[in-house]
Amino acid sequence: MNKFKNLKTYALFGSMLLNNMLNAQERKAPAYPLITHNTYFSIWSNTDKLNESATEHWTGAKQSLLGMINVDGSIYQFLGKETASYKTIVPSSDERAYQVKYTETEPQGDWKALNYSANDWKSGSAPIGDDAKSAKTLWKSHDIWVRRNFTVANPASINELFLKLNHDDNIEVFLNGKKIYTKEGWTNDFQYIALNNNKTALVAGENVIAIHLLNTAGGRFLDFGLVEKEKNNAQKVQLAKQKSVDVNATQTIYNFSCGKVDLKLTFTSPLLMNDLGLLARPVSYVSYQVNANDDKTHQVKVYLSASSNIAVYRPSQPVVSTKYATPQLSILKVGTVEQPILKKASDDMRIDWGYFYVAAPKNTNAIQFVTPEKDAADAFKKGNAASTAAKGNMLALNTIIPFGTVGKKAVEKFITLGYDEIYSIQYFNENLRPWWNTSGKETIEGQLTAAVSEYKSVIQKCEAFNRNMYADALKSGGKEYADLCVLGYRQSIAAHTLVKSPQNEILWLSKENNSGGFINTVDVTYPSAPLYLIYNPALLQGMLNGIFYFSESGKYPHDWAAHDLGTYPLANGQTYGEPMPVEESGNMIILTAAIAKAQGNASYAKLHWKTLTTWVDYLTREGLDPKTQLCTDDFAGHLARNANLSVKAIVGIACYAQMAETLGYQDIAKKYRAIAESMVPKWMEMADAGDHYALTFDNKNTWSQKYNLVWDKVLKLNLFPQKVYDTEIKYYLSKQNKYGLPLDSRKAYTKNDWILWTATFAANDKDFQALVHPVYKHAIETESRVPLNDFYDSNTGIRDNFKARSVVGGFFMKMFENKLSAK
Repeated sequence: MNKFKNLKTYALFGSMLLNNMLNAQERKAPAYPLITHNTYFSIWSNTDKLNESATEHWTGAKQSLLGMINVDGSIYQFLGKETASYKTIVPSSDERAYQVKYTETEPQGDWKALNYSANDWKSGSAPIGDDAKSAKTLWKSHDIWVRRNFTVANPASINELFLKLNHDDNIEVFLNGKKIYTKEGWTNDFQYIALNNNKTALVAGENVIAIHLLNTAGGRFLDFGLVEKEKNNAQKVQLAKQKSVDVNATQTIYNFSCGKVDLKLTFTSPLLMNDLGLLARPVSYVSYQVNANDDKTHQVKVYLSASSNIAVYRPSQPVVSTKYATPQLSILKVGTVEQPILKKASDDMRIDWGYFYVAAPKNTNAIQFVTPEKDAADAFKKGNAASTAAKGNMLALNTIIPFGTVGKKAVEKFITLGYDEIYSIQYFNENLRPWWNTSGKETIEGQLTAAVSEYKSVIQKCEAFNRNMYADALKSGGKEYADLCVLGYRQSIAAHTLVKSPQNEILWLSKENNSGGFINTVDVTYPSAPLYLIYNPALLQGMLNGIFYFSESGKYPHDWAAHDLGTYPLANGQTYGEPMPVEESGNMIILTAAIAKAQGNASYAKLHWKTLTTWVDYLTREGLDPKTQLCTDDFAGHLARNANLSVKAIVGIACYAQMAETLGYQDIAKKYRAIAESMVPKWMEMADAGDHYALTFDNKNTWSQKYNLVWDKVLKLNLFPQKVYDTEIKYYLSKQNKYGLPLDSRKAYTKNDWILWTATFAANDKDFQALVHPVYKHAIETESRVPLNDFYDSNTGIRDNFKARSVVGGFFMKMFENKLSAK
């Protein structure tokens, strides 16, 4: 699940580590989910206090939600942080086209100097990169040297100078010959680097920025400019005191003290899988509950500003906003002028089509207006509520809810945030509407109105689900396990979108977030599956339907299962570079068998029996001793004779036999059961390394987690003897690091989803807890403040890659085992 790059691990700073240790007990999550609907409508807070940082999309792009409360004229900020405003000095290409000189041959002489002659260098337009879709000058070599000349009239008048830079990979930047910045690694978007210590290098008149860029792996990219950070003359406000934060399955709840009143702030994304209409409704609630804390009454107004960046790919994109009303709602709407519906596919991408909505019930007497984002907070501070912008970029949708006189009794009001994608997915060249509007006859106003009218009942359902899910998780695996399941719930769901196929089938399509951006990746579905097997197996069918269709339509001609259906949101066929034959065929068979167990029948398997038979026959030929190929852990590279991959094949064959038996195909069941059983002693002999079983059959000095064994236990296949499990668990417990059990003997990195699968086949609760505890410790201590990452260094806790991925649905494996055992 790689894909493309191995991030380098940077050294931890001692002060950061100390601060982390001091705050470990206060932390509830590495990042806090606020709005979680799908891979586009996904907003997070990455600090433990909600007003210590600007809110972000899961990719790290700023998508500001800013909240303030006015109490008797005193203003307190409780949500987000005002974003800095910059004035362009030297434009980057997202603002204006510019030319550079460049060479891919190492230059002679002082190429960094202002007076260097680059007449023999090539000329090109920015940005520079290796993707013809985004770059105006193609660069595909190892190194590139770039020079850009520009003039500045009066550098002494600049307030604070910043380098605006987006680069891939390693970079050195020089201003008039002076090195002003260097970095190993790359960015996903523009970064603003303060140059105050290097400001004197900028001179009146002609200047030059010279850059050396080195590609180490994967993509290539360069775009840059200079900006001035504008002075903030706005009125200062007090920070609300955050008293607590709680995260549960569908809500994140903050409690603040705002002078003489208390504020309870609740973000609710009602992701209830037993109601697909509600699950697919792209509307979240922001609820305010206010009460006096001093036995007196106070005048209260609550303000929320939402950035138009929620509806753009790049902040420079022009948007247009509208203010209007329906009989029940006051509404603000914003979207890009361009509206490039389903015109691009990428991993590090935000949606730039469709429209973002802020809607308030009319009975709240909400006051709504639109301003430039940089002016929004100041408008509320000064009591201004007039719209001062309708078009442009980086606008703010502002909503003031007047509470009037508030006393000791709590008063509750809410607003809704929604997103209409218009079209969500392209599926084999046909554009599909979101599930809630499959007919094309529904409206987002209808969805917002339903959300408002059903507010009380929806909140009650969410609260009941939160309690029940936590109780079930607590019973299954204890408190730390339950807390991990809470962190996994919304994150996993929000990495999917729900649509209906032209064949009238459910499609529950994942995006492989931060690891390639592929859509409906089978080896992402595989670890995600337990969550959906518990709460709605039809959704897991929706994760398999597209892959079955790809094969059964003849569009995918191989006798093994495909890896993916494309790059999100374009599901037009596999775009990953090579197949994973044993991996994906095993995954599809095992998951189909798991659906049969969860539903108590194999009718879904029967629909696809011919395809399953093709895949299982491939496994019988190639699965026991796999040839060199990738598995789901493809970031680790190719591997031959992979013992854990062999387990997947054996389990897959037995799963096929189990389904055949359920369907009454007795002869088929006996045949494939015998094949699977015959492979087990061969596997044990080939993998036997004394006190453990090896990573590969040909190297007994290796070891690995055999997480694929979990299905033998959970589905009660009874293939492998208990000795295998006991031997492996005992060995694993001797190999644990601070933040978990490494994936295998090659490196210290690990995958927390696989650890929780491995823990599930532990024979007793003590061993289960011993494996779970470091994973929980990682979640509340990691320096990587991103939506929970699943791939990290087991010693440092720093992420190697990946964040916000659906695979954390795999945390629910222990709960799924308990659910099946209770049947």
